Amino acid sequence: MKNLQIYCITLNPLHKNLIEKLKYVPVGLGNKDFGQGWLQDKTGDNIAFKNPHYGEYTFHYWLWKNKQVNFNGWIGFCQYRKFWKKEVSNQSVSDFTSLDEITLKEIPKELEEFDSILLESQYVNQFRLSKFIKHNLKTILLKPSLFFNENKRTVKFHFDMMHGHESLDKAIEVMDEKEKKDFKNFVNTEVSFNPQNMFICKNQKILFSYYESLFPWLNKCEKIFGFSSLSGFGLKRIYGFLAERYLSYWFKKYTKYAILPMQFKDINDYL
Repeated sequence: MKNLQIYCITLNPLHKNLIEKLKYVPVGLGNKDFGQGWLQDKTGDNIAFKNPHYGEYTFHYWLWKNKQVNFNGWIGFCQYRKFWKKEVSNQSVSDFTSLDEITLKEIPKELEEFDSILLESQYVNQFRLSKFIKHNLKTILLKPSLFFNENKRTVKFHFDMMHGHESLDKAIEVMDEKEKKDFKNFVNTEVSFNPQNMFICKNQKILFSYYESLFPWLNKCEKIFGFSSLSGFGLKRIYGFLAERYLSYWFKKYTKYAILPMQFKDINDYL
């Protein structure tokens, strides 16, 4: 019996056939007409209108509030150009068949002892400084020591540079007291996080526990950042970026987690 259900999120209605060939559940977000056979975030209790700012989390909200997870097993998420790989390998993805061969379909026995699976860490202290300078030269000039000490380029430093100076501090201030101290320590000391808002949970209970912690915080953050003044990719999707950092913290704190690699391949190439 199948032990894993993966929701594959896309903005393109033409992807349905390819997603189903990968044996994933097609999820259509955005304003295009997706028609029959798609899961979407626009019915029932939903925040679909926030999609430009929340990204894939409008679908997560819909799953949670409408109790739409009807699967007794592992539950995961990927995107139309970012997929879970079964294992670390150098196998090239030359065609759709090779993509199908390397993507995760089942949770192997050696991972059954874990509660969650995250993507390989992204080390922000290894980014070239030129990338940070492009986005926020002022901070570099105020703290020239960042040129020489990679350990100071933490998750918080990266967020400040890419998504607004002190934005993360402001968001942490409205966080539940249960998480505030630990999350603040996490972003100020860690130099990596697990990216792309991709994760796999062993069961619905773990998934919904994550949602119950995340969404009340993001709702409080809306009172700080709002929507109308958010512009540019770094700020427009700030709620998705906040969730991305919180994901790494929450799953590492509350679950026994494993790591799997990601395969980048845009399925638009196979249309």
